Amino acid sequence: MTKTGEATVVKNAGSHYMLSVLPEWNLFPAVLRGKVRLESQTATNPVAIGDRVRYSLEGEADEQNPAIITEVLPRSNYVIRRSTNLSRQAHIIGANIDLAVIAVSLYFPQIKLPFLDRILVTCEVYNVTPVIVLNKVDLYRSEVPEEMDNFLKIYRGAGYRVIETSAKTSEGIDTLRELCKDKVCLISGESGVGKSSIIKALDSSLNPKISKISHVHLQGKHTTSLYEMYPLASGGFIIDSPGLRGFGLVDLGKTEIALYFPEMLAAAKGCRFTPCTHTHEPGCAVKEAVDRGEISAERYNSYLGMLEEDKKFR
Repeated sequence: MTKTGEATVVKNAGSHYMLSVLPEWNLFPAVLRGKVRLESQTATNPVAIGDRVRYSLEGEADEQNPAIITEVLPRSNYVIRRSTNLSRQAHIIGANIDLAVIAVSLYFPQIKLPFLDRILVTCEVYNVTPVIVLNKVDLYRSEVPEEMDNFLKIYRGAGYRVIETSAKTSEGIDTLRELCKDKVCLISGESGVGKSSIIKALDSSLNPKISKISHVHLQGKHTTSLYEMYPLASGGFIIDSPGLRGFGLVDLGKTEIALYFPEMLAAAKGCRFTPCTHTHEPGCAVKEAVDRGEISAERYNSYLGMLEEDKKFR
């Protein structure tokens, strides 16, 4: 007898998946029907973690008899990035997300603000609510307090919520845990920022891989190679993604980019010309706001970099 139903993708291991009917956590294996695979032309992964799918199953699901994914249901939102510097292909990091937790560190590894800004722009484009988690603040307060304060000023000033955390001392973890409660949350960031440590601090029963920083390059080593969702004991689910080393924008024209910088969008109402690229036009309210310090030079420089990016990203 053929059984059909709907479930959520909670783990991706190449061409094999694990599904569960959320909010229950009863996993069963599945594979993708070839026709569904061919229908996706815009991303390297036709099925993403968090996708709601339809499936069919003969008998009981196990490794020898997996369910068959027959359809990917429409997504409410997703986070997507261009896969490589010169590639036109894109990869969906997570779908149907209530909250994107973007973990960052000022040092070890050193933060790249353009990288963070690209993730934030992507969240704005695809209707995903972001929260920035500045990890390792116990170290920064004693070592680089002015740099930490400047970072907080830039991003809180741009309208983003920033939670100061330390997986080591548990500072901010209760706040983040409450924010994630009963939500599907994606945690993402560059390699080595402490994503796995944050997940373990949120729920000590979870055991994502944790690695040391390479002091030679001050870069984190990849510890997570698979995309996987975990249930949180406090309620809700968290999607762990591999540490990222690049984040290219997808399907975003040059004239659209400024629309997804909230502080620039607000200032642009005063521009003399519409549309305005905020680069060379006279009477540009955005450039004037940058000169007055109302929009950070760092964010504006990220914007200029996105304009110049076009086909490659570093």
